Amino acid sequence: MRFWDSSVVVALLVSETTSSRLLSLLEEDPAVVAWWGTPVECVSAIARLEREGALPPLAAAEAVQRLETLRNTWDEIQPGQAIRETAERLLRVHPLRAADSLQLAAGIVAANYHPSMLSFVCNDERLSMAARREGFPVLSF
Repeated sequence: MRFWDSSVVVALLVSETTSSRLLSLLEEDPAVVAWWGTPVECVSAIARLEREGALPPLAAAEAVQRLETLRNTWDEIQPGQAIRETAERLLRVHPLRAADSLQLAAGIVAANYHPSMLSFVCNDERLSMAARREGFPVLSF
């Protein structure tokens, strides 16, 4: 089981340079844990790519459908007081944006506050660094 950040989930949905390696990683261990807000971040990224003309409308619709299929297979960490308090602490000790602090907080809660016990899959350099500092083994692509 691994915690998957939105940055890598998007690469499973649309073609990126890391997509094939991430698909292999997913096949190797299909047990995904993700934050409740991950689908919102993914749809945001897909919509941005479509608006910018980097993703045709049909491909965008297919990516959203793949997201729904994947979402039905993962364990989702729900929002709550523990996530909020952990995210607020993370913002004070790491140079993170709010959404990234929520992602990392969800990973910490998913790991039962023992980050070394759960791999954190991420393509965001700043978030990966914070996850490493919190004790996660980080898989970056």
